[in-house]
Amino acid sequence: MNADELKQAWLAEERVAHIHGWDFSHIHGRYTEEDDLPWEFRELIHRHRTDDMQLLDMDTGGGELLLSLHHPNERTAAIEGHPPNVKLCKEVLLPLGIDFKEADGEETLPFPDESFDIVTNRHGAYDAAELRRVLRPGGLFLTQQVGADNDRELVRLLLPHIEQAPEPEQCLDARVSELLGQGFEVMESGEARRPIRFYDVGALVWFARIIEWEFPGFSVENCLEQLYEAQAILDRAGVIEGSIHRFYIVARRTP
Repeated sequence: MNADELKQAWLAEERVAHIHGWDFSHIHGRYTEEDDLPWEFRELIHRHRTDDMQLLDMDTGGGELLLSLHHPNERTAAIEGHPPNVKLCKEVLLPLGIDFKEADGEETLPFPDESFDIVTNRHGAYDAAELRRVLRPGGLFLTQQVGADNDRELVRLLLPHIEQAPEPEQCLDARVSELLGQGFEVMESGEARRPIRFYDVGALVWFARIIEWEFPGFSVENCLEQLYEAQAILDRAGVIEGSIHRFYIVARRTP
């Protein structure tokens, strides 16, 4: 395609850049990430979860991970704060008997003290003091988080004027220290940086529009020259590559 055809294709991706829940199927097969982490978060949860536990899933998105756990619905609660996802959760989770509430993970959680045996959180915000409040003594908190260094090469490619990550303090050591300070015992943890690869620039356009907190101000018009550079990289190398930053923690609330 010539330059104008490329631009029109990228604008088309920009126009359809929205998601239902946390569904990246629009670019499946056009990019890869999180396919070689040294842990699998769902399996990590299953190692610690039992059916008799009261479970809370934070920032549940559209409930995708939560429903895949097959935890008894009557012992399951979830929160989500993003309005389109809240609507989806009300349509999907409430009819199943799951105790869904609209809430942000960093705010006061809408549950009584010592309500849960296990709290799961994949890529969501949380407040360590609130976790301690809603967990029973001995209760577990399991989280996988996106680290501060996530996608930084891709951000520099598309938005070279942005130098600092949106949450520079978001790293394993800081999060572990925070939990220890709130009376948790950290049972295990891990951290990894792995490739993220895009096989067409349109997929990168869609991704950057969705992950707007990492790519603030990105648009095809604003970043057209950088997109042509990305296309040149793709033509030379067959792939546009960056790196993801992930860490996980399993912590137990002490009495």
